[in-house]
Amino acid sequence: MPNNLLAMLTRYNRWANGLIFEAVAALPEGEAEKPRQTVFSSILRTLDHVYVVGRIFQAHLEGRPHGYEARVSPETPQLGELAAWQRALDDWYVSIGDRLSADGADEPVDFTFVDGGSGRMTRAEILLHVVNHTSYHRGFVADLLRQIPARAPVTDLPVFIRDRSRGAGA
Repeated sequence: MPNNLLAMLTRYNRWANGLIFEAVAALPEGEAEKPRQTVFSSILRTLDHVYVVGRIFQAHLEGRPHGYEARVSPETPQLGELAAWQRALDDWYVSIGDRLSADGADEPVDFTFVDGGSGRMTRAEILLHVVNHTSYHRGFVADLLRQIPARAPVTDLPVFIRDRSRGAGA
């Protein structure tokens, strides 16, 4: 996968995450934490899952243990705190996408999944997974926002590409 594509995808991910966090922050108090019929029980818990998985794969890329025993935090963080952490993590992924060489992108990374299974992916595959995984769960959050009802932002890749060409994308 060409490095410029990885760089674009990590920027897209950061942009879309920012829009989702802005939309969730605009909700009436308590809505982000409210129990809902969804895999991770709430909007906030879904966003926490996205963050934790991003941190797990960050550790894999850095060749260090991640320290997580589950794909969610033991204690759900506050929205503002989680938004800041996600932005910092997204910035980290953008920096990796920007500097990953073609040779480095194809380098395999061996790791252990949270459940103990072994895994192996290239660095490019990990970046693609993080973007894809996050997009998948942003869809869950967008659906939950519409059920409130609240406005869900448009976070589609073509919108990012259009806005970026106009100077508005991250």
